[in-house]
Amino acid sequence: MLEGFSVFVLVLLALSVITLFKAITTVPQGFEYTVERFGRYVKTLGPGLGIILPFVDRIGSKMNMMEQVLEVPSQEVITKDNAMVQVDGVAFVQVLDAAKATYEVNRLENAILNITMTNIRTVMGSMDLDSLLSQRDEINHAILGVVDQATSPWGVKMTRIDIKDINPPRDLVDSMGRQMKAERDKRAAILEAQGARESAILKAEGEKQAIMLDAEGRREAAFRDAEAREREAEAEANATRMVSVAIAEGDVQAVNYFVANNYIKALESIAKSPNQKLLMLPVEASSLIGSVAGVAEIAKEAFGEGGGGAQRTGSAQRGASVPRVKQ
Repeated sequence: MLEGFSVFVLVLLALSVITLFKAITTVPQGFEYTVERFGRYVKTLGPGLGIILPFVDRIGSKMNMMEQVLEVPSQEVITKDNAMVQVDGVAFVQVLDAAKATYEVNRLENAILNITMTNIRTVMGSMDLDSLLSQRDEINHAILGVVDQATSPWGVKMTRIDIKDINPPRDLVDSMGRQMKAERDKRAAILEAQGARESAILKAEGEKQAIMLDAEGRREAAFRDAEAREREAEAEANATRMVSVAIAEGDVQAVNYFVANNYIKALESIAKSPNQKLLMLPVEASSLIGSVAGVAEIAKEAFGEGGGGAQRTGSAQRGASVPRVKQ
């Protein structure tokens, strides 16, 4: 009797321990467990100590709630301009709802990789090769937006998608290298031509300024020369007018002055002529000197600078060799 009771107590104690272990569940940090009762989802256990009904409830799935990194397998993508490139990438994903991630989709990781690869082909296939190589940030942003929207019903958040490598074929790489070299040579030639053009423009501007300044100087000199000739003509006209006035008043000395002045100018032009080396005058030097002095006296009398009648008589006698006009 005692032995049967002891066995019962031991069995009961063992069942109690087993039940206690079945009822208590420890969830580690960064994980969440789903609880199923008779195969149906009941609740989710967060990190820490969790209690369930033993032999009725069970742990359905242990979901990692930390951000995970998924390697996107390499695949071939045909671009808009029919270039085939090899592309691979990496995706960063985090589960936000353990129940949805468990029961909304089967094989969550495989589903995320497949939808990511599909959208990589879709986004990159709509771009040409040059845009594909130069707009990687835009490609990552576009793929992330599409994939995140597609995976949100699964309780998943796509935090980042990066394209790691874009590998065009070798012949295409060589062709692009030749194209880039040609573009650089073209830009260098354009810059050199622009430099030569600017230099020529500056040189032409300098020559233009020099010509303008030279023309301005010639214009100013011509103006000054014309002004001097005008003043000389005015002076000569005034002299002629005064002589004419004197003649009109009956002054013979003014006529003699006019004739003597022209006579002296004629002798001066003959003396300066390059065809004349020796000048023979049919008058004596003393008579010529007297004529010049007579011209001076005549000028004084004609312009009112002379003295009395005795001086006019002496001047007439000294200028006897100068042709005179009789009254």
